[in-house]
Amino acid sequence: MTTTETGSAPGPGSDTGSDTGTHSSTGTAAASAAEGRGLGRRLRRLCTLLGPMYVKFGQILSTRSDLLPPGAVAELRVLQDNGRAMGPRRVVRTLEREYGKPLGQVFASFDPVPVASASIAQVHHATLRDGGTAARKAGNGDGNGDGTGTRVAVKVVKRGVPASMRLHLALLGGLVRTAHALLPPIRTLRMPRRVAEIGRLLAEQLSMETERANMTAVAENFAGHPFVRVPRSYPELSTDRVLVMEYVEGIRGSEFAQVDVPPRELARRLQDILLTMLYLDGTCHGDMHPGNILLTRDGRFTLIDFGITAYYTEAEKWGLVSFNNAAIHHRWDLAVRRFTEYFVETDAGRKKRRRTRGKTGTGAATATGTGTGTAASRPPTAAETLLADESYTTALKEVFVHHFETASDRWSGTDFFRDVSEVLRRHGVSYTAAYTKGELAMLSCEGFMAQIDPELDIWENTRRFADRYSTSLSGAVKERFDAYFAAATPKSLAMRDRARRSLVAPTHLDRYFFPSAYPLFIAGGSGARLTDLDGNEYIDLAGGGGPALLGRGHPVVREALRSAAATCNINALGHEPEVALAELLTDAFPGADRAVFSNSGTESALHAIRLCRVRRPGARRIAKFEGHFHGFSDQAMVSSWFRVAGPRDAPEAVAGCPGTPAGTVRDTLVLQFGHPRSLDILRRNASDVAGVLVEPLPTTAGGIDRDYLAALRALCTELDIPLVFDEVVSGFRVAYGGVQTLTGITPDLTVLGKIIGGGLPCGALVGTAEMIEYGRTTGDPFRDAEERGFLGGTMSGNHLSCSTGLAALTHLRDNPGVYADLERRTELLADGMRAVAEDHGVPMRLRARHSVFSLAFTHKDLPYFRDSLHGVNFRATTALAYWMRMYGVYLPELHAFLISAAHTDEDVASVLRSFDRSVGEMRAAGLFVT
Repeated sequence: MTTTETGSAPGPGSDTGSDTGTHSSTGTAAASAAEGRGLGRRLRRLCTLLGPMYVKFGQILSTRSDLLPPGAVAELRVLQDNGRAMGPRRVVRTLEREYGKPLGQVFASFDPVPVASASIAQVHHATLRDGGTAARKAGNGDGNGDGTGTRVAVKVVKRGVPASMRLHLALLGGLVRTAHALLPPIRTLRMPRRVAEIGRLLAEQLSMETERANMTAVAENFAGHPFVRVPRSYPELSTDRVLVMEYVEGIRGSEFAQVDVPPRELARRLQDILLTMLYLDGTCHGDMHPGNILLTRDGRFTLIDFGITAYYTEAEKWGLVSFNNAAIHHRWDLAVRRFTEYFVETDAGRKKRRRTRGKTGTGAATATGTGTGTAASRPPTAAETLLADESYTTALKEVFVHHFETASDRWSGTDFFRDVSEVLRRHGVSYTAAYTKGELAMLSCEGFMAQIDPELDIWENTRRFADRYSTSLSGAVKERFDAYFAAATPKSLAMRDRARRSLVAPTHLDRYFFPSAYPLFIAGGSGARLTDLDGNEYIDLAGGGGPALLGRGHPVVREALRSAAATCNINALGHEPEVALAELLTDAFPGADRAVFSNSGTESALHAIRLCRVRRPGARRIAKFEGHFHGFSDQAMVSSWFRVAGPRDAPEAVAGCPGTPAGTVRDTLVLQFGHPRSLDILRRNASDVAGVLVEPLPTTAGGIDRDYLAALRALCTELDIPLVFDEVVSGFRVAYGGVQTLTGITPDLTVLGKIIGGGLPCGALVGTAEMIEYGRTTGDPFRDAEERGFLGGTMSGNHLSCSTGLAALTHLRDNPGVYADLERRTELLADGMRAVAEDHGVPMRLRARHSVFSLAFTHKDLPYFRDSLHGVNFRATTALAYWMRMYGVYLPELHAFLISAAHTDEDVASVLRSFDRSVGEMRAAGLFVT
């Protein structure tokens, strides 16, 4: 709880009394404040007279100092928390009717005089009958400080307001519909639809249960945030007309001048809050005027009054981010296409959306524009028809160029929405409901930001925020990297430029989504060290993506390779190392009777999928988990990389990249790992599921959920569905024999790769005799065609890979102490990195177990993959990789990294020193809003 000179304010409002607006004592400021007061007073009285719906409009206008004179704005601010209130006796009667008992049996004390009264509800102080235990549990002392009870705020919907709101909405809607029908010139404005959407949002404010749910959703998203908090609610004391919540004290939003943070920084924080909700969380406070915000002296925000809250789907969030990304980089054709596809709607498209709303079944595939083979067989969509109209695309492009480039330093959301609306109106279309939902939030927040700092460059801050989704760097940071790497790695950069003329290298130079601007070309490596062409040495935290568990060039691997290379590399013929490696693998994994080799984990995952379908010939779908990576095949990449779709608890399949057949997406059932509902979804779809593919240690999770894996194993056994563990990363990294050895949970098939080749290409599928035998010929070609799956690979099980893999795994089997040392150093490095981030005041989540690390610069807990995806600041992660590179540590441009058995305690200390310098300089460079 925060105490300030302004007195106390409860959760959803602030102290009573008229807002004085500005704080200047000069005659000029007084004259400025007086300007327009008469207009504002008349508007305020008119809004009050007309009813709560119009009071809400007046609150929105009170943030628009760009539209009204200062005096008018000051007068309208009174509507934020000093509206007409119910009398004390009526308040008590209303509450006792809701609780069905005397108020004294609910609260230890209750003040019937409101401390704030807005358009729909009013707020009162009260104390609970708990002796302050609730406040102590929440870390807020003992309530009043005397043990008499926890202080709370009680928000009550005013009597008569629901009926008045519904009446006025109905009257306004009828008036607009009549005008729409009788006046053809205004039909293009599509006002009935816009009024209906706004009316729906306003009507939601009448339900305190809805507001409590909104408050809880936003509170979960901002848990742990460095400068945002949301009061906790008391569901056991709340009803649809009453909301009881934590009592909060603070500075009223309109009195921001009392905050000891520069106005520009305070305004930037407010904008960061808005953009976080819109772009990352998809749950956005829709009414962020000053009356709904409390401040602390050090610039922290308490968000209150969640009656209007906008929710965005994953597709809508993707649309917002991808559109802004195109606009930021002045890719105007892309901006026009993305805006049109995601946020423009015709009457026909809207009717179709209404007809199909709710028809998508659980586990359905989502249309993403990435499937192939469908465009030629269907009529053009409304968006495609619009985009074929040159007058439309030209007009919209001109609007974007003006606002995002020509006038970006004096950005006005009001002007932008007006200009876009005019283009859409001329072409007989309008915004989607999704875009309308955000318009109110953006406009009210923009007005407040402009009051805090009239010179704030709103679009520049938006660009900086949206850049977190981009790996491209700009400004002083890029200039520094350009200069450093040009001087320190000229040979690597020259090789990069040479490679561009002949090579595409998706694993390092041209990594999908995350290309390397300053790649290293390596001359050699040993242990935990790499040396580039320019002679620079780096501590290696990439490990080649996983194979180098023993470090680079381990002696036993070198000797095995030297010995095997002394003869020819035997492939497509039998040899002893192939049999010996198969024996070693089947001995290492519980329940593994047979092994079949391939050249990579991707190939072995394909083998597993094929054998599952042979085992269950009537089932067409493969179940996998959102964010789990199983290689680069079409089905393995579904919902595994960068894009997600559908609700969190019931994800929908989305293609991993363009070129993915739509049928493959449809044939994939995507589940949420660790979510209990996922098991119910699997059960309901069991008859059509051929197999379940899972990473038992997801890279983004940094830990093993044994209970969930056990439940999944039990369900697959019950349903007779093969369970496949993808242990390509974890197989010999977390323990000898992988996750299944640690947990005692045995799958039917296990996909392996990386470490099992000792640094050379090698993949394997191991499993029960029944499952693997589906890949062995029967000796009868007719039976094979009906009963067996073909598993090919010319270089599978070749002599060199099997020899080095056998040497590496034998060393791990005979030296179990390797794993204890790895785990100790994992904890040492992780604890050190967390301490560094905390010292610098940088929000960071680091998950680390069994030598696998996953880092995200965020305040959020990351229970599921999509939370990790939304929480990752890709720009900061990329910048960290280059900063660490400058200080002698090779970190990939990704959120995940690894250590090896070759790393020492001294290496860990060196990495921590580099991390400390890097994070400190990143903070100073403005890569974090803190």
